[in-house]
Amino acid sequence: MANPSITTRSTQELVEQTGNIYETVAVVSKRARQISSNMKEELSNKLAEFASTVDNLEEIFENREQIEISKFYERMPKPTILAMEEFLEEKLYYRKRDQEEKL
Repeated sequence: MANPSITTRSTQELVEQTGNIYETVAVVSKRARQISSNMKEELSNKLAEFASTVDNLEEIFENREQIEISKFYERMPKPTILAMEEFLEEKLYYRKRDQEEKL
């Protein structure tokens, strides 16, 4: 049974904007890294609120909150899926370096 978040994509659809499948993969992967970094930083900031060096019964209740926050982030769509959706909806801005130098 396949994961419901897995979708077959047409290579023609992916090549339309860039003209090159490898360029498309590079654009999407860079955006996915940005999204992943932002999500990781956001999660770290939320979990840092619970940082404690004392072991006691209160920590057990705090751990439940940490677990809920972690589960929320685990259920979120993966950064690559979000980046691909942004690319296909033409919400990404990108440019080639050599084009910039020619201007």
